[in-house]
Amino acid sequence: QMASKNAIIRRLPAVETLGSVTVICSDKTGTLTCNEMMVQNIVTQDHHYTVTGSGYTPKGSIQMDGQTVDVANHHTLSSLLKAGILNNDAELREDENRWVVEGNPMEAALLSVAMKANLDPMHLRQLEPRVDDIPFDSAHKFMATRHEIADSAVTFVKGAPERIVGMCEQVQTANGIESIDRSFWEGELEKLAAQGNRIIAIAVFEGPAISESLGMDDIQSGGTLLGFIGLVDPPRPEAITAITDSHTAGIRVIMITGDHALTAKEIARQLGISEDPVVCTGDRVEAANDQELRRLVHEVDVFARTTPEHKLRIVTALQAEGHIATMTGDGVNDAPALKRAEVGIAMGKKGTEAAKEAAEMVLADDNFATIIQAIKEGRTVFDNIIKVIAWTLPTNGAQAMTIITALVLGMTLPITPIQILWVNMVSAVALGLTLAFEPHEKNVLSRPPRPSQSPILSRRLIWQVAFVSTLFVTGTFGLFLWALDQGASIEVARTLGVNTLIALEIVYLFSIRYAHNSSLTLEGMKGTPAVWIGIISITLLQAAFTWIGPMQSIFGTASLSSDQLLVMTGVAIVTFLILEIEKLVSYKLNQKR
Repeated sequence: QMASKNAIIRRLPAVETLGSVTVICSDKTGTLTCNEMMVQNIVTQDHHYTVTGSGYTPKGSIQMDGQTVDVANHHTLSSLLKAGILNNDAELREDENRWVVEGNPMEAALLSVAMKANLDPMHLRQLEPRVDDIPFDSAHKFMATRHEIADSAVTFVKGAPERIVGMCEQVQTANGIESIDRSFWEGELEKLAAQGNRIIAIAVFEGPAISESLGMDDIQSGGTLLGFIGLVDPPRPEAITAITDSHTAGIRVIMITGDHALTAKEIARQLGISEDPVVCTGDRVEAANDQELRRLVHEVDVFARTTPEHKLRIVTALQAEGHIATMTGDGVNDAPALKRAEVGIAMGKKGTEAAKEAAEMVLADDNFATIIQAIKEGRTVFDNIIKVIAWTLPTNGAQAMTIITALVLGMTLPITPIQILWVNMVSAVALGLTLAFEPHEKNVLSRPPRPSQSPILSRRLIWQVAFVSTLFVTGTFGLFLWALDQGASIEVARTLGVNTLIALEIVYLFSIRYAHNSSLTLEGMKGTPAVWIGIISITLLQAAFTWIGPMQSIFGTASLSSDQLLVMTGVAIVTFLILEIEKLVSYKLNQKR
């Protein structure tokens, strides 16, 4: 069932754990957002450009003050777009009238915006080939590529704005190279981030020589900043709904991202994580000791500029505060955090094999809404486990108490051992198993998470077992004695007793189906296909048990009259009403507590 909803369970106990989850730690890109990035803003020292279009389709234009610009006349913009093509591992190609991304979605967006400016990525890459590179790593937060251009070497670096600006001493302008004004770029960074843009900066470094390999020391300082690129990745509409559902279910959502703090805050606000999200950066996580971090995880809605190592510390702090946490991840470095969380969730599309191996669950669609569906299913599974137990124990308890009561009082057994064997065999299969197929109750996501330490046999369930068992014994024994008092034979009285027990089990099945709601509704009485198959099956079996000659010989039964069946039905209906009244009273008492 869960796999059909794109939640692949790798370790079965995780299903039960999902019902107790109190906090979801989720990545942003692709999980909470559509992962369809598009360049929306470009900032150079001289100009601010806006980009039109949608998604990865390279249709649209680059505009300034509402007018389409000729990129050839904007040298800095042209250099920035070319650098975005060369410092790039993605491919963007058209396949059957749709544009397909191979590689990083952000890098694909850089190709798309360059193509809107009539640049040809394939031709440029052939013209200015890459000769060396430093791959992106979350530790250094940038990617560097060195290219052969006109028999000399040029290195392009793109990455987190704070990191790239710190590596630059100058900036390219329309008038040439000038000293960098860091306060200007800090202001531009805040403006773009406040609009929910994910921002990357691109810089250029001269050298080293083509014959030399590219090292980290070559790009630590002395770079020339080309500009900022602001990308948007819209929130998934279903993720917004799912976050609302999670809040209703008493589950916190914490967004963890590598984005700038202001960008992350705006996206979190759009998603509905909080009206005024509290943001904490990775630097603060790193500086905090374990005690301070435990306090932080209580207050923070968004962790920005984080690394996989921070994820591990965050989930550990949440667990120290008594939370049952899920953690999403896709990279190799996410594996420790996924392993540490009660339910590690790997991405099925972009996740590495290491992440999937460490996780308890894999999202086939990389969608946050699937997590909420899985939690809903997990709560339903646990509810159904409790329902099966709550149905099985009283029905078996009633049989045992009936025999014990008869023995203690020195009376004739109202049910023989072989009849008990029959009841156990047919009722457990025809009725008990139907509860395993129960759909979720309406309020399954409006209840708080189940406390992880709560026992299966709670005080409520123990009381229910005793109360229902007593009702069953009273009904079964009562009709057995009534039949004898009416002059019926012992076989008829026992047959009535067995059929009464089955009838009470049927009405109790309807009552227990809604453990948190009244069963006295049209939906409650309608049942499910599994329930009606069970009821029809056991009715036919009981008819054979009662009226077919060979069965009467085997089980010592006798035919019942219509009056006896009518009285049995009346007792079953009264018992059902008593069960519903008790459920209502217990619910009211729990609310007062």
